Amino acid sequence: MTQQPNTPTTTTPAKAKQTSVQELVDSLKGVADDVGQISELTSEEKSLVAEFFKALLNFMNPLSQGISITPAIIHSDNGIVQNAHIDPTGHLALLFEDGHLELKDLSEEKNRDLLITVVQDVIPKFKQLTNQQKRKVENRIKFLSAITKDMQKISGALASVSGSQ
Repeated sequence: MTQQPNTPTTTTPAKAKQTSVQELVDSLKGVADDVGQISELTSEEKSLVAEFFKALLNFMNPLSQGISITPAIIHSDNGIVQNAHIDPTGHLALLFEDGHLELKDLSEEKNRDLLITVVQDVIPKFKQLTNQQKRKVENRIKFLSAITKDMQKISGALASVSGSQ
């Protein structure tokens, strides 16, 4: 049996390195594209958050100075949240079981995940706020309507008494 000389059947080490370098370069190009998109998306997110808080302020101001947030949805490294409220400017007040209070500005980029969690909790509560406001206005109208009718009758009677003198 004669032995065949060793003939390489695979690519040369230089070619293998070149392929792997090219893969790395391609991967880095993909990373650069992702970074560019992240930058654009972050800018868009910042703008949307600003618009959201303008709308929240306009919505909440006539209705409420704060909305209660379900404490169980707030996960914090600082302890267990006992009570939570959001105000119209987007500040979240957290009262912890140990008694300390923390105020978080939900418009800050570092609080965006918390913002989403809070918004998911608070949006369904908007209906309750608008219903309460509607009932308040209806009750005032009902009261003023009844009083106005009686006052009109009395003022009409006074006018006729004054006119006959």
